[in-house]
Amino acid sequence: MAQRKGRTGRRALADKAWGGRFRAKTHRLVEAFSVSVGIDRRLYAQDVQGSVAHCKTLEKARVLTRGEARAIVRGLEAVKAELDRGRFRFLSSDEDIHMAIERRLTELIGPLGGKLHTGRSRNDQVALDIRLYLREELDRLVGQLNEFQRVVLAKAKANRTVAMPGYTHLQRAQPVLVAHHLLAYVEMLERDKERVRDARTRLNVMPLGSGALAGSNYPIDRRYTASLLGFPTITQNSLDAVSDRDFMIEVASVLAIIMMHLSRLSEELILWSSQEFHFVDLPDAFCTGSSMMPQKKNPDVPELIRGKTGRVYGQLMNLLTMMKALPLSYNRDLQEDKPALFDALDTVQTSVQVLTELMRRVKINRDALRHAVSGGGLLATEVADYLVTRGVPFREAHAITGRVVRAALDQERDLTDFSLEELQAFSNRFEKSVTSRLTVMAAIDRKAQIGGTARTRVDRRIKELERMLS
Repeated sequence: MAQRKGRTGRRALADKAWGGRFRAKTHRLVEAFSVSVGIDRRLYAQDVQGSVAHCKTLEKARVLTRGEARAIVRGLEAVKAELDRGRFRFLSSDEDIHMAIERRLTELIGPLGGKLHTGRSRNDQVALDIRLYLREELDRLVGQLNEFQRVVLAKAKANRTVAMPGYTHLQRAQPVLVAHHLLAYVEMLERDKERVRDARTRLNVMPLGSGALAGSNYPIDRRYTASLLGFPTITQNSLDAVSDRDFMIEVASVLAIIMMHLSRLSEELILWSSQEFHFVDLPDAFCTGSSMMPQKKNPDVPELIRGKTGRVYGQLMNLLTMMKALPLSYNRDLQEDKPALFDALDTVQTSVQVLTELMRRVKINRDALRHAVSGGGLLATEVADYLVTRGVPFREAHAITGRVVRAALDQERDLTDFSLEELQAFSNRFEKSVTSRLTVMAAIDRKAQIGGTARTRVDRRIKELERMLS
């Protein structure tokens, strides 16, 4: 009886690609604890793509015959078709997507399927799959960011003559165009795209052929494999190739910066849609109500984006912490890289998409903005700069203007309410020409240097961005 039990245990271990050295079956808790197929199954297309290229490389190295290679490729295509159609049956013995595909391939074509893994380890296999996956996803993210820019740009163009208060310290500072404010986010998103492209360049290096850690005993042509997979270059150190996750950390860092930008815009939408500001009206379809207070319209989408930003930051720290003390080369800790990366990527892509559609529908409340720029000392800097043009040193002009502002506050008046005679009581350098300076649009249009908020400058930048994003 004991003998039969032993044979059963050996048969169970034979199901494992690595089971030959072991006598005891893996504990059921360890099986459940270490399985990753629920996470990495999204890599199936890349795994098949890499396996096809590896198979062709083995054929070129004469490790496989032409007939064997063709049979394996047809088998892999059949497995992918099952996965594409959702007809692939995963088994409890499938540790990860790589072993699941190899298991099914062997079921379809027989023992020949066991030759596919020649000269390859799951260590270089998974490193390849993630790079292939990220290339596609980062290209998709650039497209999403580009569409987001186009939507924000269109909103800016539609409001290119509307003024609003510009803020520092969340206090009204100087008037700017709504378009100028919105274009600041277009610029941020452009830098985000550049960072995504930079990260893609560094991850676009092929690790396959590095084996488990030391390279391969077979005469495989790694550059040939790279050409099949569209990689411009290959890794130069096998130890580094199988254990490096710098490229994932860099991507996670880029994602965190993107999310920070989305969160900043979300915070402004939350403030601007409040009754205290009422600068914008958010679309009903992107808001929710209160289960208790019937009058409420809550900005849930920007609030969720603001909240999810911490989640993406956390995944970056997750990856950094995971890598901080790993000796070379591969360690099982690295199985935890994919949940962090996938979650951060999914969160950012979804957030970009939903915020794009919200911004497409947001309405600018021009009446509220017109009222907001009508007072509050927004033109104080114009008064100081006017005095400078009349020969007053800036520090003295600043002090004079400060006294005018203090008087306006004490008398509950605006700067524009003061007559020329009243202004001259603060300084004899005030002349009649000051009145032409004390309008919102005059203040805006004087900022006509590159990067300024003047209407001519903003119109020019809108046209430049339209050409760039088209």
